[in-house]
Amino acid sequence: MSDTGYVTGLSALSIIDQFSFLDLKQYLDLSVDNAWLIYATNPRSAIAFVLAIVYIIYYLLKVVKKPDFYCRESRFGSFILKTCPVIQEKFYPTLWCFDTHAQTAIANAIRGAMPNLIYKREIVDLPDGGQVSLDWYDGPPRPKDKFNDENRPIALFMPGLTGDSQTEYIKSLIPNAHAFGYRSVAFNNRGRGGMKLKTPRLYCAANCEDVEFIIKYIKDKYPKAKIVATGVSLGGIVLCRYLIQAGANALVDAAMLISVCYDLVEGCSSMSKPGLNMLLNQHLAKSLCRVVREQKHILEQCHQIDYHEVIQSTTLRQFDERFTIKMWNFKTPEHYYKEASNKSKLSYIKRPTLCINAADDMFAPIYSLPIEEVKKSSHVALVVTHRGGHIGFMEGLFPMLPFFSERLSKQYLSALIRLDDIINEFS
Repeated sequence: MSDTGYVTGLSALSIIDQFSFLDLKQYLDLSVDNAWLIYATNPRSAIAFVLAIVYIIYYLLKVVKKPDFYCRESRFGSFILKTCPVIQEKFYPTLWCFDTHAQTAIANAIRGAMPNLIYKREIVDLPDGGQVSLDWYDGPPRPKDKFNDENRPIALFMPGLTGDSQTEYIKSLIPNAHAFGYRSVAFNNRGRGGMKLKTPRLYCAANCEDVEFIIKYIKDKYPKAKIVATGVSLGGIVLCRYLIQAGANALVDAAMLISVCYDLVEGCSSMSKPGLNMLLNQHLAKSLCRVVREQKHILEQCHQIDYHEVIQSTTLRQFDERFTIKMWNFKTPEHYYKEASNKSKLSYIKRPTLCINAADDMFAPIYSLPIEEVKKSSHVALVVTHRGGHIGFMEGLFPMLPFFSERLSKQYLSALIRLDDIINEFS
């Protein structure tokens, strides 16, 4: 550059600096004047705009976060990180709906709008004379794959407290498994899925006998097929109990647990808090009473319980006190909750198990999750989203399926079915 050009450049920079300072000052003065003008002419809109900005800043700084991933350094942990990239992305809960109760309710409604699935039902007789059912999903035709009728992997789904094969979160999970090539099936507990009780016994979180029987039944029917089981809420509690009790002898080859309460003492305490938690508590109690009323033909005559007292229960604890502990011979609801809790027992699980919970789940708040146990476990990995509610995990400004939990399930199931030996490697 010539000297003249250099001097000219310096002069230009000096002018720009002076101009920028003056321009910025004038701009700020003008902005303040305009802001006051807007506020003076339309104070409500101005306040709403400021609040919206504050809301968005709070959302981006405090709500949007990458999920926490807990797993001992192991090949299983590396496998999850490699094949499930969704857990390394930021989770954006729905901007206008990230509260735990709203996530739970609205995600439920969106999933519930899905059409019912068409199943082939199989009735299975239990050793004590009771019955459960398996609903097998054929779904749309799939492209040709490497599996035949004998060795096609099976995806088994277990619903929650009052759920069945047509429950919203089951309907959102099963088609994905089918699309990857799994033989997909939903398990209906005694008295669920339109089934009438044959014996005066339902189901509870502290007993996995029926699940153990049904898994063995499926394995006997398809001895060459791997079984990947997914349990949601109560279904996950019972599946987790089975994995703990069976240990290395579990007939499930891999598992996924969604929104599971691992400490029922803490979970029930959380659900008893005044406000929306208690309202949800009462709603679930009504649902359980409805389950009992549907089986009036046999439960009304059960000498262990007072049927009319049971169906008037207004809270979960009251229902457990009047029905569950008497049906299953527990001393108190607290005795039942303690026995049904799987926390402190996860070290006995010897099958690859991926868990997902939301930190704000009212059934399983963050302080009740078995994080320290998972860090030491050889076979369990835990994904915890900052928000998501109970079986919510809704995301997107205009939320549409698949949500975060469905996306994680898809990646996990896809990875397991693509790698023939992966389950054997980690088992």
